[in-house]
Amino acid sequence: MRVLVTGAFGNIGFSTVQELLRQGHTVRCLDLRTKPNEQKASQISREAGERVTVQWGDIRQREVLAEAVRDQEVVVHLAAILPPDIYEKLELAYEVNVEGTRNAIEVARQQPRPPRFLFGSSLDVFGYTQDQPPPRKVTDPVQATDDYTRHKLEGEAMLKQSGLTWTIFRFADVPPLGPRPIHPIMFRIPLETRLEMLHTFDAGLAVANAVSSDEVWGKIWLIGGGPSCQVRYRDYLNRMLEVMGIGSLPEEAFGHEPYCTDWLDTSESQRVLRYQRHSFEEIIQDVAKYAAPPAPVRALMPLLRPVVRRQMLKLSPYWQKAQARSA
Repeated sequence: MRVLVTGAFGNIGFSTVQELLRQGHTVRCLDLRTKPNEQKASQISREAGERVTVQWGDIRQREVLAEAVRDQEVVVHLAAILPPDIYEKLELAYEVNVEGTRNAIEVARQQPRPPRFLFGSSLDVFGYTQDQPPPRKVTDPVQATDDYTRHKLEGEAMLKQSGLTWTIFRFADVPPLGPRPIHPIMFRIPLETRLEMLHTFDAGLAVANAVSSDEVWGKIWLIGGGPSCQVRYRDYLNRMLEVMGIGSLPEEAFGHEPYCTDWLDTSESQRVLRYQRHSFEEIIQDVAKYAAPPAPVRALMPLLRPVVRRQMLKLSPYWQKAQARSA
């Protein structure tokens, strides 16, 4: 099958491309030309040869999408600006997340034989649900709580009204396999928050399996790691900090306002797509393996740990207030 993947060298996108190629599909990759993306493109070109083509371009430009969508049987639309970057680039994020999605849908509609269209959404669209019994179900109400969720819900609505054969995947949290910059948003999440993880390889498998499925179309699916990946934010953060040699941080550094995430009912998506292969602990180990600092840095971590911890805590407004109160 001929499949276009937008955002092909992103976190879920690259796992999707790799799995599609493993399953024998012909894949067209669309993404921005950057050094890291060029490296990934070279890797898959060496491995897959003529079954993969790479097109560099911006989904805000309809002519770029017109070339990319031509002759494709399925469009997997994953290109987006995600949190926390979205909050520092709101205008650009709207152009990419909403107008770019509109472009992709319109171009797909104009094809002589319109492709089926899979849209990558997020569990964040359920809003603040920590006060409700889990898990979240597809039938639960949705609400826009910020620009990101507003963008995703606009994309979902556009697709459902497009006349295309569509499916929507609302993904759980998918940690990238690689270094992740420390950002103040990590302190925004209350430690007792319910959090469902999903290995990026399992996310890619879910999408790739959907391409060949007759059952997924015309429906919204919740895509998460399943019961073995349902944890509290405290568990996730402490395990990540532990394997990185940093150690857990003081509870006073974390906020208490609700955050948009939760556990999901993935029983139906797992029945159809058979994608849940990795546990929470396996996700932690893989993220740590790919994100680990060089050996000399690891050897010095016992000495560097106090400095690293101080620098991290400086990013927490809650910790700063706690320190000021105790001064």
